[in-house]
Amino acid sequence: MGGLALPLLAPRGLQSSRWLYAPSGLWSGPGEGFVGGGGGRDQQVDCISGKSQLLFALVFTTRYLDLFTSFISLYNTSMKLIYIACSYATVYLIYMKFKATYDGNHDTFRVEFLVVPVGGLSFLVNHDFSPLEILWTFSIYLESVAILPQLFMISKTGEAETITTHYLFFLGLYRALYLVNWIWRFYFEGFFDLIAVVAGVVQTILYCDFFYLYITKVLKGKKLSLPA
Repeated sequence: MGGLALPLLAPRGLQSSRWLYAPSGLWSGPGEGFVGGGGGRDQQVDCISGKSQLLFALVFTTRYLDLFTSFISLYNTSMKLIYIACSYATVYLIYMKFKATYDGNHDTFRVEFLVVPVGGLSFLVNHDFSPLEILWTFSIYLESVAILPQLFMISKTGEAETITTHYLFFLGLYRALYLVNWIWRFYFEGFFDLIAVVAGVVQTILYCDFFYLYITKVLKGKKLSLPA
């Protein structure tokens, strides 16, 4: 599951632009479904990076700690719990249920090179120097680079199954819609969150090469393969 852009996920309880947040969350849901669906049908997760999924689980865990401190609505709470549960369910599928088919030999990205710098940056650049705000900022920064282990894994294998490329496409599409949301909010509400916008731009840039290959190969019925 890629990120989340529902009204409940808005920083510091912001709930406006509800209709525009919703599509982004809906796109990230199918992305998660491709992981479980592929494993359930073919009984394998060899093309999925467990490390990326662990990072996404960490993203949602640190982002929604406000579950213990505030209540906005039943919808808000339910969706946060669903996203946390789905992220850990995916980790379980990869490392436990379908462990025999998990390709750990190619899933070798050093995640500490992401977590440590992101943790330091969240302490230095945030909206408010408080535990929950720092953790929220950490989740935003980490989400922008959490896909790198997956992209690194594809670069090592040199190709990816079609179902994996669809999964990545939905993750990237959600972020693109997320950026549209911020543009909408700035234009109609005058609201601008620099941290979220910059993180969104970074993640979208990381997907550019993949989007190009997806459009030029996968959508034409070809298998995604990288140049030798």
